[in-house]
Amino acid sequence: MINLFDIACNFSSDRFDNDLSEVIQRAKNNNVTKFLVVSASLKDAKKVHRIYQDNKDSCFFTIGVHPHHANEFDSLASADMMKLIKEYKPHSVGETGLDFFRNISSYEEQLYAFDEQIQIAIETNLPLFLHQRDAHEDFMKIISKYKKDISKAVVHCFTGTQKELDDYLEMGFHIGLTGWICDERRNVDLRKSLINIPVEKLMIETDCPYLIPRNLNDKPKNNRNEPSYLPHIASEIASLVKIDINELANTTFENSINFFK
Repeated sequence: MINLFDIACNFSSDRFDNDLSEVIQRAKNNNVTKFLVVSASLKDAKKVHRIYQDNKDSCFFTIGVHPHHANEFDSLASADMMKLIKEYKPHSVGETGLDFFRNISSYEEQLYAFDEQIQIAIETNLPLFLHQRDAHEDFMKIISKYKKDISKAVVHCFTGTQKELDDYLEMGFHIGLTGWICDERRNVDLRKSLINIPVEKLMIETDCPYLIPRNLNDKPKNNRNEPSYLPHIASEIASLVKIDINELANTTFENSINFFK
């Protein structure tokens, strides 16, 4: 039997408040046996940790501040984050990075929060769980300063260009792929570039409840993505990178376990 690891589950979203245990069980029934519970804000760290505590057999978790929430990362936030890390002992720092697509937090706020969290990851020797959208040049400018000191990093929800992929792989980063690649209409270049990702650097994810695969049969009425759909995404990726689905599942599972353990 294959096992799959979903490296991006936003289980602290209120869209999972009423049926999270059923969501997790449904995923397990579909061979998705491990989950990374992602933090977007220090305000949700307690909830994320509680979800982890309730599901220690299957969950890993992060603590971090998404670029959308960078405006919450003031001068005291680094100390607060370090306290949370020491108390809760997460498996990764993140989700952190830059997002200039919406600019919900300002340019300056995002740069500051990103740089601070990279330093926290280095100080605590934790992997980085990274987000980048429409900000590659500034993203690389910041993170390249710390290339020699970063233990491990994964760029989750990769939707970028071949040049961006080359930059991340040159840094030694892992790459996370979502159901975004299931839309052949707007992802022609991305779908072609996937074959250039070394399988030992590949991870897979739903980013649930977001990014439900466009070509999924029998979509739920609420259009909520969930980990039980990861086999569909895995099958699509295996087809694009031209490897057996079992090899993809087993390799990405081991990659993820080794990365977050």
